[in-house]
Parts: sequence; C-alpha cells; structure tokens
Amino acid sequence: MIQHIKQNLSDVHLAIHRYEKKFGRPRHSVSLLAVSKNQSIEKIKEAIDAGQTAFGESYIQEALTKILALADHPIIWHFIGSIQSNKTKKIAEHFSWVQTVSSSLIAKRLNDQRPTHLPPLNICLQVNISQEQTKSGVNPEEVFTLAEYCSSLPRLTLRGLMAIPAPQNTFSEQVNIFHLLRLLFEETIKKYPSMDTLSMGMSDDLAAAIAEGSTMIRIGTKIFGERYPISF
Repeated sequence: MIQHIKQNLSDVHLAIHRYEKKFGRPRHSVSLLAVSKNQSIEKIKEAIDAGQTAFGESYIQEALTKILALADHPIIWHFIGSIQSNKTKKIAEHFSWVQTVSSSLIAKRLNDQRPTHLPPLNICLQVNISQEQTKSGVNPEEVFTLAEYCSSLPRLTLRGLMAIPAPQNTFSEQVNIFHLLRLLFEETIKKYPSMDTLSMGMSDDLAAAIAEGSTMIRIGTKIFGERYPISF
C-alpha cells in the first residue's frame, strides 16, 4: 500500500508537470492538495512518507481526530467543506487554510475565533462560478464586496479564490467555465496583492484548470483510492 500511494502521488505530479509544460506554465507553478476526507490515518501517513504535506478535509470531527493523531508531522491542513456557524471555532483553531469562505458572517467568526498565538488564517473565497442554486459559494458579482470585507479582518489573510464548477462534458466547456474564474481572479488580485492562489481543478478537469491558470489542484481518490465513511 505504501508503494501504491507513493506511485499514485508520482503519477499525479507527472500529470501536473506535463500539463504545465503543455500550456506554457512554469514548472512547479501548480501545487497539489491531497483530499484526505474519508481516508484513513494510515493512508495519510503513507502519503506523508511519500513527501505530501498539504491535506484537505471537509468534516470537522473527522479532521480533528486526524490532526491530533498526526500532530508530530509537518502538515498544512486545509478546510475544504461547507462551513456551519457552530463549527467555525474549531476550524479557526486547527487549520492553516480555509478554502470555503462564502459569507461575511463566516469570515467574521473565523477572524474573531482565530487564536492570537497563531498566524492569521489563510482563506480563499469559494465562488459559485456555475451559479448553481444547490451549491455553496458566493456569486461572482459579490466577490469584490466580500473580498473587501475579508481584507479588513486582521486575523485573516485573503489568499485567493476557489471553485467547484458544475461538471462539463468537454474540455472546451471546462476551459470556458474556468476562464470565468480566472478573469475574476485577475481582477480581484489587482486590489488585493496578498492573493496568490487560484484553487480549481480536480481529477476529471485538471488539464483545463491548469490551462486556465490554476495554482492548486485538489485530488483525492486518484491518490488514496475510493473513499469510505469512517467512524472517529
């Protein structure tokens, strides 16, 4: 299993580098976030042993168990799930990044609950780029207002934008939807130079995401295998 996950990580990195070259991106301009939700602590350890340091979790209770068990490892934890108001304190206390900020209420709570002995919490604004009624995220036309508010909060650092677009049938359709987020990112970064992260692209659309400027790809099952509900 150790060799299996190590090889999977190598394959994903090779794919990222191949697309960086194909689309004229600098080598190592795209980082990898290993999505470890519903994956075991043992599998995460195997990924750590293979050199992976950034992991994404979506469920706070599951994540806290893993964070405690792996406290001796140099891990950068990203929260990538929907955020309930009653969960913000634990998120603010235990994560380095939150990629799913989509309201001023959640941003304010994360800011106020971030411990003062920790550095400011890195955040991305989640954008509902496909404007799906059932999906989380701020609407594109509201990004600038939310960015301005978040940039005023001293315990947060606005790092970028994140999106999970609706599935598209073709590469060109994937490129078109990612292009909208790229344009929004380029406009926002003009005012907020702390922004350096465009988190978009998963297993099925990573080529299109890299073509359109993604700086962070989120991959789970291609690294760890299928997800199964885990009791903690």
